[in-house]
Amino acid sequence: MEWRGRRQSDNIEDRRGDPTGGGFGRGGGFNFPSGGGVRRAGGGLSIGTIIFLVVIYFIFKAMGIDLMQVLDTGGTTSGPGYEQSQSGGTRTPANDEMTAFMRTVLAETEDTWQGIFQAQGQNYEEPRLVLFSGSTASACGSASSATGPFYCPSDHKVYLDTEFFQELSDRFGASGDFAEAYVVAHEVGHHVQNLLGILPKFNQARQRMSEAEANKMSVRVELQADCFAGIWGKYTQQKGLLESGDLEEALNAAQQIGDDTLQKQSQGYVVPESFNHGTSEQRVRWFKRGFDSGQLSACDTFSGPI
Repeated sequence: MEWRGRRQSDNIEDRRGDPTGGGFGRGGGFNFPSGGGVRRAGGGLSIGTIIFLVVIYFIFKAMGIDLMQVLDTGGTTSGPGYEQSQSGGTRTPANDEMTAFMRTVLAETEDTWQGIFQAQGQNYEEPRLVLFSGSTASACGSASSATGPFYCPSDHKVYLDTEFFQELSDRFGASGDFAEAYVVAHEVGHHVQNLLGILPKFNQARQRMSEAEANKMSVRVELQADCFAGIWGKYTQQKGLLESGDLEEALNAAQQIGDDTLQKQSQGYVVPESFNHGTSEQRVRWFKRGFDSGQLSACDTFSGPI
């Protein structure tokens, strides 16, 4: 994907390395499935480790080196993904390649949907993209790496732990910048659904549904987000930004994160009534339908079979 040198969005919140992030678990969001998450080690120090550190401390003390002074940074250090400002210690987003790429992809979705909404006489309210590492807080509850990327309709924000892309590549064999862009475009698709009133209606109806019925309706919601992502892909292609193999990257990502494929990988068999995102075949087909047509009218997943 030819993304360098393009406009970059300002609607980014880079919380990577933020020590005030929330706990694990979330509620009420619409996520990009990962079939499980990246598990992080935790827990405290053992007694043996503490004794070892104490011994090391006194050894350095005898050498005239005060480790406590060395470790005392005066609050001037910053976590990964941030640059420390010169005034007030305010954190600002890091200017790394991942941030630049995310800003550019988000800007392209803004241009696409702003144009589509304006053609219908409406204004497109741009979402914000929150980049985090480990966990962070959202209006839908705490977000963590284990949940995968998701959209929270309560605060109109997409939450993304960028390490998910490494998992997408290593675990699912879905690498490439356009595969990563598809993930963002899918979550922005949920934002479009929210603005169109689709998500509020679904959330209201879900309260009266059984789990099986809610899963079936959720599949339709997710496939429409895939179709909306395909529309974005179409507009990106029309701008001449797609390189050879980009479309295949997105289709492969859609293939690898289908409910049936994920269940086969994790447990060796599938339970169709538990599907809530769609099969690999469905996800590929609906993304391609949006990509081929570039029209909202082609993304009606709520009428007829899917």
